[in-house]
Amino acid sequence: MQNHLKNELHNVLSGKSEIRFGTIIQTIASYLSDGAQTSSNAENQKHHDKQEATRLEEFISKNNLWINNLDFSQYVSEGAEQKVYLKDSEHVLKLNDAIYYNSWKDYFHNLLLHNYFFSDTAYELVGFTKDNETLYAIVKQNYVSVTSETDLQKVKDFMIANGFQNNRNNDYINSDFGIILEDLHDENVLTQNEILYFIDTVFYLTDKFWSVE
Repeated sequence: MQNHLKNELHNVLSGKSEIRFGTIIQTIASYLSDGAQTSSNAENQKHHDKQEATRLEEFISKNNLWINNLDFSQYVSEGAEQKVYLKDSEHVLKLNDAIYYNSWKDYFHNLLLHNYFFSDTAYELVGFTKDNETLYAIVKQNYVSVTSETDLQKVKDFMIANGFQNNRNNDYINSDFGIILEDLHDENVLTQNEILYFIDTVFYLTDKFWSVE
């Protein structure tokens, strides 16, 4: 069962399996993978990051994914990694610069993993924008109306029931799969009518995830 799920996740990330709002995200992740190079030190990593950003911007331009008409008056909030804007009564737009990730590809893998595990709050990639030379991905997500405070013990129980162990604070790990899920505090997991909604997730994949067993 575990190997089946792991294989399914590999197929989602590689674009072999369909997932809600996944097509464009899978296409971009595969495009970046095709141009990826191994970096052995910090200087090479910096060069690789610049190359990846350049390739991504080329893809954005080629596929008309630039968005220049955002309504910044609908600002809601922001954290270290993203800015949130109200799109309409049922959706929000989130601008993310992938600062939490080693690469843009890792960020897109995070989106795909979120959409797989939490399809009710799936991210729809709608385009990209730049602000002060910083590149942002723009994703649309269902707006969740909070009806009560989130009980973090319920979050913990839910994660444990789904194979994740609480390794520190609000961070979790599935050691069998090599998947880390961080920052599940009460602003990133909301409660509506006693149901938990995971609206902001930070997935990381360890070497174990990519290992062939």
